[in-house]
Amino acid sequence: MQGTCRKRLRLRPLQILALPLCFLMAQASAQTANPPSNSANPPDAVHGTTPAWEREASSLTLHMIGNAHIDAPWLWPLSEANAVVHSTFRSALDRMKEDPQLTMTTSSSQFYEWVEASDPAMLNEIRQQVKAGRWNLVGGWWVEPDVNIPSGESLIRQGLYGQQVLQRLFGRRADVGYNPDSFGHNGNMPQILKLQEMKYYVFMRPNATEKPEIKQNLFLWQGIDGTRTLTYRIPLAYDDPGDVRSHMQRTVTALEGQPMHTAMEFFGIGDHGGGPTKENMRSIRQIQGEAGAPHIFYSTPDRYFAEVAPHLPKDIQVYAGDLQHHSVGTYTGGSAIKKLNRTTEVALETAEKFSALGSVVWGASYPKTDFTKAWERVLLLQFHDSMADTTLPEHEEAARDGYGRARDAASEALYGSLQRLAWQIPTTDPDSKYLVVFNPHAWPAKLNIEYDLGWEEGTPTRVEDEEGRPIPFQWIDPTAVVNHRQRLVAQIETPGMGYRQIRVFKATPAPSPLPGRPSAHDNVLENNDLRVTFASDGTVGLFDKTTGRRVFRDQAGMRALIFDDDNDTWAHKVRTYDKQVGEFKRMDVKILENGPLRARVREKLSYGASSLIIDWMLYANSRKVDLRVTLDWHEHLKMLKFSFPVDVDQPHATYETAYGAQERQPNGDEDPGQRWINVTGTQKGHSLGLAILNDAKYGYSVQGSDMRVSIARAAVYANHQPRELKPGVDYAWMDQGVQTFQMELIPHTDPWQQLGVVRAAEELVTEPPIVYQGIHPGTRKQACSFLSVDAPDVVVEAVKQAEDGKDIIVRSYETAGHEITATLKLDFAGTKWTGKYHPFEIKTLRVNKDTHQAREVNALEE
Repeated sequence: MQGTCRKRLRLRPLQILALPLCFLMAQASAQTANPPSNSANPPDAVHGTTPAWEREASSLTLHMIGNAHIDAPWLWPLSEANAVVHSTFRSALDRMKEDPQLTMTTSSSQFYEWVEASDPAMLNEIRQQVKAGRWNLVGGWWVEPDVNIPSGESLIRQGLYGQQVLQRLFGRRADVGYNPDSFGHNGNMPQILKLQEMKYYVFMRPNATEKPEIKQNLFLWQGIDGTRTLTYRIPLAYDDPGDVRSHMQRTVTALEGQPMHTAMEFFGIGDHGGGPTKENMRSIRQIQGEAGAPHIFYSTPDRYFAEVAPHLPKDIQVYAGDLQHHSVGTYTGGSAIKKLNRTTEVALETAEKFSALGSVVWGASYPKTDFTKAWERVLLLQFHDSMADTTLPEHEEAARDGYGRARDAASEALYGSLQRLAWQIPTTDPDSKYLVVFNPHAWPAKLNIEYDLGWEEGTPTRVEDEEGRPIPFQWIDPTAVVNHRQRLVAQIETPGMGYRQIRVFKATPAPSPLPGRPSAHDNVLENNDLRVTFASDGTVGLFDKTTGRRVFRDQAGMRALIFDDDNDTWAHKVRTYDKQVGEFKRMDVKILENGPLRARVREKLSYGASSLIIDWMLYANSRKVDLRVTLDWHEHLKMLKFSFPVDVDQPHATYETAYGAQERQPNGDEDPGQRWINVTGTQKGHSLGLAILNDAKYGYSVQGSDMRVSIARAAVYANHQPRELKPGVDYAWMDQGVQTFQMELIPHTDPWQQLGVVRAAEELVTEPPIVYQGIHPGTRKQACSFLSVDAPDVVVEAVKQAEDGKDIIVRSYETAGHEITATLKLDFAGTKWTGKYHPFEIKTLRVNKDTHQAREVNALEE
């Protein structure tokens, strides 16, 4: 929740929104003593002389949409939302009894499940109104989520579980996607909505000032894959607690020049719930009797779209791209919640993959109920104010608990399945250590692993695979500060979505199987492909030895820059962070590791009260630079950005989005993205680019060829303009303390589409599961693949059991924006599937292991 266009703070101060629910409900229920009638009250009885309507007003038809936006958490804890939902629904049902024509529109399947659990009688009342067409089920999602930060798979699950609950409780699903309060909308939403059986979309932000390129409130939104969705932008606001006249007159003005003369007008108390009020109803009846007023009547989004969809004007606007920018600070604020979101999404997907495969291949159980509950908790925590961390400070603790619950369920399911499989893989030598390394990706992957083992320092060691082939490795200090243990660092070639067993034993080391041993010396970190330099001026340089070109601009290099961020929690009215006020300065550089597999240099920096540690790492024969970052942040009203000034002209910037990617102008705007960003241009007539990947961040900007990753903000919790901060007050500041994350830099000369950047991102954010084995017999192979794809641009993101049976669902998507034909080898089911993907297409297959058949279905698995 937030935004001056909705809050209308000049009419209703922010503090009123935090008043007890009983007060707000009293306003909804007691504004008039008697139910309204069709006869209008004398206009001067309460309001004085009624202002004349604008000339165009009478030509407009306004569908009056009674609703109540409910922020699950915002200026109140998540635990309070249940009571808000119940009180709001009760009030709406009571108002509907008073006026048999009043309608109500609501979203969020989670809310209906709460009512089902505690008040079945109320749910039956709602069912009756749904059947009568007066209570409109919209949204089809678990909640109204942020749709920039959650992954593509999370957005698919919002619709899968949301529509499933609506079907179970009401016997129908939502046709209208509905997300008015979210802080921007990614460019793949039209495709995702279509796959969830929703034909229309309603939003409010960005508004007409923030996104003036959208000229019409009703338009066709074209997604990155070409899918078009009929979309409605609410002109002003979706809440209006009192007399609707003033708001309606502003809407009439906002609709001037629109080709469609039919629109929606929203009313009712929102945020902390409430719904339509008696004053809303009284004023609507009054306006219905006025000459020159718009033609207005109680309606629903379903009725509105049913009326306008068959009669779209020929000149209806088609808008291609994402819907940004609003509250750009929400991309970065709340570092802990954002990292928990990404790691929990990955944990659930990995656990589902090996549990689903195990249920078919090696007799493991698939805890469907546990997975469903875990996903539902994550989806609730992706509510837009939760995901943005624009909440009270204590919500972070509730979010940590919720994500922890989901991660625990994922871990228990994952290792329960993998332990069962590992027990079937034989181990024969009691003097050896055996590990099974699992690859959750549908392609053969060279996985870098680390694992603590009981091993004496200095012992001659060999590491081999099942064929006796040497595996590159090195020992480093263990995580625990004890004797007789070492940490193994190794690089394992693993089959697609499968596993490989490795053996560690005492023997004369084999010659290194990898060329290009990395080296750290004299403020230089290098291998045979790349060189990283740590200059005396504090900058970090990157040089591509294979092409003879520097990647960063001369005398610029990578830097940790500090920008002014004297803004509220949302960063209202901010488009770019361009006022630099400082930067981190290097305090020390030292070598931590020096091959043969990996070299590692630690850089320590400081700024103000904050410190920064960056471990720069290079593997043998690798074209990737790995960074492990520890930030101890103690600044206020500042933004930390890592700057990577790529040495190219004519730069093009591409950002990963949910199940796709999108190019944006390199104009310095703060933009949301998923796990990677890329800048490609020319250097002396030759193509050069740099991709930057990370496992925890979502805010980015590109100014020219300077690519910047937003690392941390330092705003006050739940500080909403126009409330100003007062000097001398000890506020609760966001993102203070220690946070850790990983990054990866990949310089390249080919287009990013040929780089395999999405696969690299998948490997970066997904920790390979490892199972330690005891000594036991077994009948399974020491290496095996269960599922693989032959096309480099296709990624298999989800493998799960179907919601309505034991078929296996396999979801994949095209990652490079190209048309391609791919074959999925479904070895776990003894079959394969071949199909054509259009650019960024999401495909869902339903696989029956008994019939060995795979068929394409939608995101609802139908």
